[in-house]
Amino acid sequence: MHWQKIFQRAAIALIIFTADALLKAYVHLSIPVMHAASIYPYDGIGIFHDWHGIDFAITHVINKGAAWGVLASLQQYLLYARILIIGGLLTYLFFIKAEPLRKLCLTLIATGAIGNVVDYFVYGHVVDMFYFVLWGYSYPVFNIADCAIFCGIACLLLQSLLRKAKKGASGKQKASQA
Repeated sequence: MHWQKIFQRAAIALIIFTADALLKAYVHLSIPVMHAASIYPYDGIGIFHDWHGIDFAITHVINKGAAWGVLASLQQYLLYARILIIGGLLTYLFFIKAEPLRKLCLTLIATGAIGNVVDYFVYGHVVDMFYFVLWGYSYPVFNIADCAIFCGIACLLLQSLLRKAKKGASGKQKASQA
């Protein structure tokens, strides 16, 4: 059973990493680079326009920083920090005993981080492509790796909140029984 869980997490990671790498390669080779400040929802490949106030397009944006281009002037230091974080995550995943859901969340985070670090070596920057305009708000452009990182972090936070709520409920139940 243990190896089956490891295989399932590895398969999920491989699917996410491959989809991310293939889409980034397609975008890099097929869509001209857009500057984040001047993106219009229909630059690149328009997927849908004004669907209940939402626009979506696949564009080609260069991101030399962290999330939303933050710390772009420190690209080399960000690379080192990302590699250290990936090393820590992989160490935890392979050597620390934890519940399966926590390991899945950390696998998503590590996979996304690895995908973005690979970009640095392949393209010299991260390739972002998903562009949404939500009811007039232009959301920052992101990629599949960013989605994996976000989903992993959101899952960890939700898991933590549910654990605290469960402990709080069981603590109240024990107090009322005493």
